[in-house]
Amino acid sequence: MADRPLPTVTIHPAREQPELPRERFLREEEPSEEAVHMDVLFVGGGPAGLAGAIELARLVRENEMEGRGKGSFEIGVLEKAAELGGHTLSGAVVDPRPFRELFPDLRDEEFPFRGEVEGEAVYLLTQKAALRVPTPPTMRNEGNWVASICEVVRWMGKKAEELGVNLFPGFPVEALLVEGSRVRGVRTVPAGLDRDGEAGPEYIAPTDLTAQVTVLAEGVRGPLTRSWLEWEGVRAANPQIYALGVKELWEVPGSMDRVVHTMGWPLSSDTFGGGWIYPMGNRLVSLGIVVGLDYRDARLDPHRLLQEMKTHPLVRRILQGGELIEWGARTIPEGGYHSVPERRHGDGLCVVGDAAGFVDVPSLKGIHYAVESGVLAARAIFRALEAGDTSEVGLRSYTESVDDSFIMRDLYRTRNMRSAFKNGLYSGVLKAGAMTLTGGRFPGGRIPVEEDASEPRRFGPTPAMPPSEDPLYVSKVDAVFKSGNRTRDDLPSHLIVPDDVAPGLARFYTYLCPAGVYEARGGSLVVNAPNCVDCKATDILGPRWTAREGGSGPAYRRM
Repeated sequence: MADRPLPTVTIHPAREQPELPRERFLREEEPSEEAVHMDVLFVGGGPAGLAGAIELARLVRENEMEGRGKGSFEIGVLEKAAELGGHTLSGAVVDPRPFRELFPDLRDEEFPFRGEVEGEAVYLLTQKAALRVPTPPTMRNEGNWVASICEVVRWMGKKAEELGVNLFPGFPVEALLVEGSRVRGVRTVPAGLDRDGEAGPEYIAPTDLTAQVTVLAEGVRGPLTRSWLEWEGVRAANPQIYALGVKELWEVPGSMDRVVHTMGWPLSSDTFGGGWIYPMGNRLVSLGIVVGLDYRDARLDPHRLLQEMKTHPLVRRILQGGELIEWGARTIPEGGYHSVPERRHGDGLCVVGDAAGFVDVPSLKGIHYAVESGVLAARAIFRALEAGDTSEVGLRSYTESVDDSFIMRDLYRTRNMRSAFKNGLYSGVLKAGAMTLTGGRFPGGRIPVEEDASEPRRFGPTPAMPPSEDPLYVSKVDAVFKSGNRTRDDLPSHLIVPDDVAPGLARFYTYLCPAGVYEARGGSLVVNAPNCVDCKATDILGPRWTAREGGSGPAYRRM
């Protein structure tokens, strides 16, 4: 990419971003005559969706064994990846509380975790030095476990199947089917389309599935969730804000005895984020960097920052002589308490997990909230099915139970912490300390924020990329290969790109995307849609993301 200086260009992402095509994701149409009927349908086979399906199936089985209730229910889980876990990525250090609740007969050692956290350290980095600092109370991990979330999800899938849950991997959802205010089910994405969107020789028509209750567990920035929230007029006090995480898994010669978190370099002091290095057992190390998407430098490149982070002596010492095994990227909801929708249920619908924004940034945790929200949704749905009322009123106990749970209690305690870093790292650390000491009472009320796309960007100095001959360096092209990407090259583009993209905006998208989907070439934007790993970063700041043919995208195995 030719990188001519653009010293006077300011990028305003929100002004150029296409509108969310709500009519594409909400269809007021009759389901087809061949529609498949399920009593409850979970859209998304991640921790939240599978936890909900498992808990609901367990409740139904218990009632049947006791001779109570209305008999069995058909429960289905739709997952866009070809295999469960294929699109699931996280750090991950896991709080086991909801797993114990979901599987009370199992010990922690029987869960598919890699090992209990034995020690931890937090470092403030400069380019060459690492200053160890006290671990903030919100980041302490005593009693937590390191895990591969892919492995956790596959294990949960087997547990769900044992309980009779119908799993449908390779079936992404294109739209919700609605009637009046009620969600009646979903329509899947067709397969076998050519580059122009025409039916090819292996064309498979979309499938309609109906359900008494549809549960949106589609993860961060789900277009179905966002369309439904807009349609229903469901608001939050603050808009949701996001970060992008880029992750690598390495096999290394040595071993680590603690989980490590970093702040500071290679991020500038006005950019929110940090890094991690986790021991995963069997000489595997997970490392990555998370960057808040309200950053201000239009040249900031999260993938490049991770490559730069690996050159630090602290990190190089761990990775030297190792081999890159896997690579991936995904976005994370960071708004916390004030960005959670005021209700997470409607007429025939519930929203769980990352789709609802259940992530606590100060503790770097979200998986246990996803699992707990799935469990609470299942209990509310079971009550509604037994009562014969799956309306908005009948499902209201889901939102109420989340509000009364540790999910919202935890988020409330840290309700303003992410907002405290809007004006830089060092002032943010001071404010966050005061918030921790006062249990969140400082500074009083809500700190308002704008959506990430409203933040203007200016082009800073051209960043230096670590040398490609460095054995730790990986290009974006090689990184996408390491994600296991299995998208057909002749698939129609699933990205809604603005018309007539200006050169500065094209350059901005090129830096932002960790997978090399966008290229600024000859003053125009080239879109390499098959490269996409569904991180959804540009859906937040630029081109919109939609679901594509089932099985497309990454195929994570140990992330």
